[in-house]
Amino acid sequence: MNENYKSGFVALIGRPNVGKSTLMNHLIGQKIAITSKKPQTTRNRIQTVYTSPEGQVVFLDTPGIHKAKNKLGEYMVQVAERTLKEVDVILWLVEPTTFVGAGERRIAQQLQELHLPVILIINKVDTVEKGEILQAIDVYRRLYEFDEIIPISALRNRNTGDIMNCIFKYLPYGPQYYDEDTVTDQPVRQIAAEIIREKSLHALDAEIPHGIAVAIDRMKDRGSGNLIDIDATIICEKDSHKGIIIGKQGAMLKKIGSNARYELEKMLDSKVNLKLWVKVKRDWRDSDFLIKNFGYDKKEL
Repeated sequence: MNENYKSGFVALIGRPNVGKSTLMNHLIGQKIAITSKKPQTTRNRIQTVYTSPEGQVVFLDTPGIHKAKNKLGEYMVQVAERTLKEVDVILWLVEPTTFVGAGERRIAQQLQELHLPVILIINKVDTVEKGEILQAIDVYRRLYEFDEIIPISALRNRNTGDIMNCIFKYLPYGPQYYDEDTVTDQPVRQIAAEIIREKSLHALDAEIPHGIAVAIDRMKDRGSGNLIDIDATIICEKDSHKGIIIGKQGAMLKKIGSNARYELEKMLDSKVNLKLWVKVKRDWRDSDFLIKNFGYDKKEL
């Protein structure tokens, strides 16, 4: 083993919708986590891997830490909080604002107890003036003693290169956990379901997406190596939502399907025959059985 090789686990934390998944996709160099302007996009802990001659970083992209409103919300917060206890370095993403809410104070309090290197990433700096970035840095410095503070724009890929150098500075020396070509431990079916959910989030109204899940019913290669059949069901909570998801003469479902198919074909490097259905399961986000059924397993906490 190379004695100069570094490896370890890095958690990305922060409030919902602060840009964690966008940043992780940039750092890894390809799309694994789904992104959307709507909060609570990431529901499971997504593990991705970055390998270079210097070392290997296993990123854990946690759901945003927020005040839970239902069982799914509670599950998401538990996943995020447990992840913090299992890592070597923490990347805390915030927006360039001087307003520090109760959520941020709660995160700072949890970090005090962990005694780990914490790198503050101030994201979305392309949206404000330089003076505002400096004010935000000042406010956060008073909140917590960070090891490093890096202002970036994940969307515009500005300064994101500095982050990897900084992470390696604080990682311990250690073995390579995964092969060079591994980028995620997520099963392909789960990534496929997440892609369909992302395309639904992009296409639909603000009210509905919180209440949707996607189940992959069938995923089969036709054997010729260049066509994969995927049957999937979009689950929503109300009949009225079902109508909106299907749209006038099926137009909305068609749009979701064609956007998802394009992304799936890129990921699977194959033609995809995608069939989508929509089902109503009332209040699935408060049902332990249904939450588990859609891939969020409390036993994994």
